[in-house]
Amino acid sequence: MSFHFRVLITGGSGLLGQFLNKELAKRFDILTTFNTHKGNCEKFNSVKIDLTNFDLLTQLIGSFKPNVVVHAAAISNPSAAMQLPTKDVFSINVKVPELLAKLCEKHSAKLIYLSTDLVYAGYRGSMLKEDAKLIPVSLYAETKLLGEIKIKNIFDDYIILRTALLYGISGTQTVNHFHEMYNRLKKGISISLFIDQYRTPLALHDAARIIREIIQKNLKSETLNFGGLERVSRFELGEILCKCTKLDKNLLQKISLNDLPNYPAVADVSMNTDKLQSYGIKQQTMEEAIIHIMKYGSHK
Repeated sequence: MSFHFRVLITGGSGLLGQFLNKELAKRFDILTTFNTHKGNCEKFNSVKIDLTNFDLLTQLIGSFKPNVVVHAAAISNPSAAMQLPTKDVFSINVKVPELLAKLCEKHSAKLIYLSTDLVYAGYRGSMLKEDAKLIPVSLYAETKLLGEIKIKNIFDDYIILRTALLYGISGTQTVNHFHEMYNRLKKGISISLFIDQYRTPLALHDAARIIREIIQKNLKSETLNFGGLERVSRFELGEILCKCTKLDKNLLQKISLNDLPNYPAVADVSMNTDKLQSYGIKQQTMEEAIIHIMKYGSHK
């Protein structure tokens, strides 16, 4: 695979998208898309598009003729999704991947779909495998699962990545919880972190690198847990950050999911990633990833 291999990225100005732009542009001919914010898309071959404009999206796929579409665009925050009209969330998170699957089938392209670990039942134990029970408790997770189902019903050249909590330092306006935590700790401000929600966080730069490797391996009809190696709470992630950066761990305050009355609580969606690793893909440990983040920030 070379620069003649074409990859379309949706959500290129988003949290993961900015890292996909940098990582995939090293190896492939990319076209990255954005809507309201440019992020770092202007540094790459990019186009502004509202993905719910299906005529424009159809034209875009038809003219660029991608070999692979990496669909990272979504209303991806469970709390934000709760504030929006259901039909808007459904349109972005279900209708868009459905159309992309149809267009990918028509143009013989692969679709890599970023789903979420929140599709799993959060009370069924830890380090869940891909065949674990699926009970999404938020509108966000429900629509992401519907997106998975639509894609599978349309064609077989897909990779579904059930994405864990992503962390890192953003170079754009999209700031994640980890970035906020780091900024607060650096300023000596305390931060409250869950002690009773467990996930398998994955660093943003590592996620982008793994997606590049998945493209190069040319897999198909596969659903993969897309997370890190370690099962941790947000509080434990904070402790690892403090250890790696010599910041004051006494600033970390413990809170429970029960302390937030309307929060769509999921106690444990930590994921087993043996299947991902069976393809020869290795993730960094959290310490390795955080050391990398502190060395390179959002620049690599």
